[in-house]
Order: sequence, then structure tokens, then C-alpha cells
Amino acid sequence: MVTKRAPVLALAIAAVVFAGIGYIWLAHRESPAPAANAGADTHSVTLTEAQAKQVSVIEVGTRTFDTWRQAVGYIDYDQGRIAQVSSPYAGRVASVAAEEGDTVHKGQLLFTIDSPDLLQAESALLAADGVLTLNRKTLARAQKMLTIQASAQKDVEQATSDEQSAEASYRAARKSLLLFGKSEADIDRLLATRKLEGDLRILSPFDGIVANRSLAVGNLVQPGSSPTPFTVADLSSVWMVANMPEDDAAALKLHQPLAITVPALAGRTLHGEVSYLASAVDPNTHTVIVRADLPNADRVLRPQMLVNAAVQTAAAEHSPAVPEDGVVREGDGSTMVYVTPDGRRFEQRSVKIGKRQQGMDQILSGLKAGERVAGEGALFLDNMLAQQPDSD
Repeated sequence: MVTKRAPVLALAIAAVVFAGIGYIWLAHRESPAPAANAGADTHSVTLTEAQAKQVSVIEVGTRTFDTWRQAVGYIDYDQGRIAQVSSPYAGRVASVAAEEGDTVHKGQLLFTIDSPDLLQAESALLAADGVLTLNRKTLARAQKMLTIQASAQKDVEQATSDEQSAEASYRAARKSLLLFGKSEADIDRLLATRKLEGDLRILSPFDGIVANRSLAVGNLVQPGSSPTPFTVADLSSVWMVANMPEDDAAALKLHQPLAITVPALAGRTLHGEVSYLASAVDPNTHTVIVRADLPNADRVLRPQMLVNAAVQTAAAEHSPAVPEDGVVREGDGSTMVYVTPDGRRFEQRSVKIGKRQQGMDQILSGLKAGERVAGEGALFLDNMLAQQPDSD
């Protein structure tokens, strides 16, 4: 019996086991999946009303983006308005009449030197004047004697020749003093007083400032000596010089608009155009020199002031724009914005960024004008999305 009942018992146990497994499988199959949390999509975030208050929502607008190439530059003297003032003759400095930084006018005295060459020229003029006076008297006497037949015609002719020769020597001696910088009045005074001065007066060639002075009383000055005794500069116009990267060289052209910001003048912005563009790249810095002429009537621009220069190399572009706070830069280099239809649900979207100007990012693709995006608070949304569990 044992052997007869054993198969029946085994079949009964197997039936119970299979029935249990079938019930569990059906129960699992028919039970509904748990509902997804709001915002479980890995590309969107849904905020509570309180959270939404931390995010500003703006409408994407269109703005103008200029194409600028940036560089650091400086203010320099206009080399066409600067003069290296020296003495054309050797001598020792007798007096100095201007200091570095002084404003000077055309013809104003800068310094004087005791010049042996000038003394010689003054002596030559006085001698020539004496000879001329004598020859004029001789000619007058010869002419008078001829009228009373007390002398021959040849005597008058000789006296005339001597007087003309003396006249030429006198004019040459007078002209030589003009070359020393003496005025006609100075020469007439010398002839009247017969007193040698020997003081060579060196004058300013134009209105300007004394940019440099490198001499003192007693110094020996030679023509072409270095450093130059005086440098006078006209600051009514100055140069802006910038070194643009060689990568920008192909885009640079003469007469392109230039915007120049001067940090030392509270960020004052000046406008001009490219007046000079170097034909070669500096092999040491791999930059190209760009220059602009700037009016400086108020004299506030001083040589060696640092400036930030920007050259507009192409026409302005009109594009959708988003405040830079609304653009999130991910670790892989991609850029994202958060688009919203209602201010509560925000969808992450990849965009391509162009220029950044005045706190606005140019959108090249991925976003259209009129769409609404997160502004300030976009980083908050990005952090929430990063903490959100994956949907799978």
C-alpha cells in the first residue's frame, strides 16, 4: 500500500506547488506600475510653487551683436607732432628756461648755450658791416672826385666793385646769424650796440608740452648728441597703438571702426578708425600693430595709458539672445538652456552660443525668439536635474 499510495501523494504535492507559482505570476503581471514622479524625465524638471519663485522666466528676444576683435593697447605720442629739439652748433649750456611737463608755445625759449660758432658769426657780421660802411664811403668819395675831375673813372669802378663785394659779405654774415635762430631785431640790436653776446637761443618749434628734458646748466651740447636735450610734443592729437593677435590679421583692414575703453578715465569709451595696419607680424609676439588717431583737445589722454581696443571687423548680426545667467555650461563643454511653457515645468535644451556682449549670449541655434526660458536660476534647475534619479 505504501508503494501504491506514494505516487498519488507526490502528484498532489506537485499540483499545489504549480498552483502557487501560477498565482504569484498572475499577481505580479496584473499589478499596475507605480506612478512616475513629476519631473522623472531626465531632460526636464517640474518645480513646486515655492521652488518656481527662485527662477526668473524671460522671453527670448532678438538683439544686435557686433563683430569685434579685442586687444590691449596704449596711448602714444603722435610721431608727426613730436620734435627732438637740440642745438645745431656745439656749446655749453648757459641757462634752461623750461621744465619737463611745462606747456610751451611756438618760439618760446627752451635753453641757451654759449656758442663759439655764434661768437664767430657775430664777429663776422660786425666786421662785414665795418667793411661795407668803409667801402660805401670810399665809393661816395670817388664819385664826388670824379665829378670835379679829381679822379679817374677806373677809381669809381674799383670802388663800386669793392662796395658790391662788401655788400655781399654783409648779407651772407647777416643770413648766417638768422640760421643761428637770431631774429632781424636781434641782429639790428647787435649792430647798434656792437656788443657780442654768443648766447645761442634754442626755441620751441610749436605749441605743446615738454615731454622730456635731459640737460642741465654746464652740460656740453653737440649737434646730434644723444639723448636729445629737449623733446616737445603736441598732445592735441595722440595715437592709440594695439597689438592684435596674428589670428585676427586676415580680418583687419584700414578704416574699420574702433572702440577704445580707457580704464584710467573711469572706463570712458572713445571711437575712431584704423589709420595704420602693420604689413608684417612681429616674430616675437606674433601680433600685428594697429593704430588709430585720436583727438585730445582736453589733454586727458596721456602717453603710455593702457586701453582696451576693439576693432569691428564685420557687419552687425541680429540673433536671438539670452542673458548669460540663463546659459549653463556643462562639464563636457556643451551649453544648455531651460525652456518652459508655464514657469513650472522646465525642459533642458542644448544650444549653440556665439558672441557674448554686455551680459547677453548670442544664440546661433537651438532656440527661437519668443520662446520662454529660465534666466537667473538656471543653475538651480541644472543642479536639480543632476540630482534626479534616472527614469530607467
